[in-house]
Amino acid sequence: MAHKILADTVASISELKKNPMATIREGDGEPVAILNRNEPAFYCIPAKAWEDLMDKLEDLELSKIAAQRMDGPTVKVTLDDL
Repeated sequence: MAHKILADTVASISELKKNPMATIREGDGEPVAILNRNEPAFYCIPAKAWEDLMDKLEDLELSKIAAQRMDGPTVKVTLDDL
């Protein structure tokens, strides 16, 4: 059965157990697909990549909220009012 692997670097669970940090370093800052019996089991994602992903998700949510509010009521104020 074919499996889609969404990473450029792959490693086996055995390799991960032997040296987890070396496995992560092999990904060069990108996710590493961990295979179990030649099937993707999970992805190891470095902390920086995870933080970047969470920032992008937050930006998407904020963009969605902003788009929803674009057609809402507006309040006009001047700088003196502030």
